[in-house]
Amino acid sequence: MTAARRRGRPRKPDPASPAERMRRYRARRRAAGLRPVVSWAARHPSWSDHRIAEARSLAMHVVAVRRMAEEPALLVRARAIVRRWLEQRGERPPAALQEWQRLLARPWAEVAARATALTEEGARLRQSSPLATLLPAAVRRRIHEAFRA
Repeated sequence: MTAARRRGRPRKPDPASPAERMRRYRARRRAAGLRPVVSWAARHPSWSDHRIAEARSLAMHVVAVRRMAEEPALLVRARAIVRRWLEQRGERPPAALQEWQRLLARPWAEVAARATALTEEGARLRQSSPLATLLPAAVRRRIHEAFRA
């Protein structure tokens, strides 16, 4: 009678335990000059793309607010931009544009404070803001390059 054939690699008469196999594997890795990883560290910063975009938007609005403080005519331009956007949207414009229209009618100090606020409301306002459009293309490009992920 023939012995039943098993699939796979033939068994060794005295196989090493899993712990012994791991010791040998680690010894081979050390001999090859590799060192064990004992802690995990991210290869890339933990900043998400969304957080980088928020920081970039805040930087643009800070620069825009500073320019508007120096040139009050830019506030008039911002109001005109929002008015034009509202006209383009027709009879049912987005609530965000209506909110910006109301905000730009407020005193300048309140506009500046709310546009650069480090709050959820500030971040929400900056997502639909006309203020970044007041900056020259070169300034916007420089800010984008500073926050390149």
